[in-house]
Amino acid sequence: MKKVGLFLVGIFVSVNMLAQSSSSQAKALLDEVSSTMGAYTNMSIDFSSTLVNKEAGVTNDPPIRGSIILAGEKYSLDYLGNNFVFDGKKLIVINKEEKEISITNGDLGEEDGFIYPSKLLTFYKEGYNYKMGKLENNNGRNVQFVNLTPIDSNSDIIKVQLGIDAKTKHIYKLVQIGSNGAETTFTITKFKSNQPISENLFSFDKSKYEKLGYFID
Repeated sequence: MKKVGLFLVGIFVSVNMLAQSSSSQAKALLDEVSSTMGAYTNMSIDFSSTLVNKEAGVTNDPPIRGSIILAGEKYSLDYLGNNFVFDGKKLIVINKEEKEISITNGDLGEEDGFIYPSKLLTFYKEGYNYKMGKLENNNGRNVQFVNLTPIDSNSDIIKVQLGIDAKTKHIYKLVQIGSNGAETTFTITKFKSNQPISENLFSFDKSKYEKLGYFID
């Protein structure tokens, strides 16, 4: 019986050590990604997104395409038919189809459990446990996945898989699995850094849009 007990304890210790090792490796990789991408003056990113919910029979095909330019906390995001501009303090949402503009204090929130494209590079820094996932070859690109699970057991997100280009240490893909069965995937299709950008990119010219007949809230 003692040998059986010692054997089980040995298995438990080994599994625990492997789990700690996986978590440490994942943290080191995420820290390297944060350091690499955080060093850029700005980033210009094109991406595609898909949403699949087999239970609800929902699939968006073709994928939705968008783009974002980030410089520090500021960004200009074109997504879902809207232009989201965050100047570091206020968020301006410009709906060109409806000719409506809303202005609010603060950034896009995460209360709805959705990881917005503007959060792709920072969301994982708080509120998640993580461990190393699978290594995949995507058209000659080695992508190392990190599996993240929310610390909050009541989160609308069950799991996030963050795919990192093993060579560049850039984020390549994010897969978010929700408690409602929905699976949202963001894939970066084009990436440029330290590009010349307009000084007015993150500013809002109210008079310009008033002249164009926009309703501003």
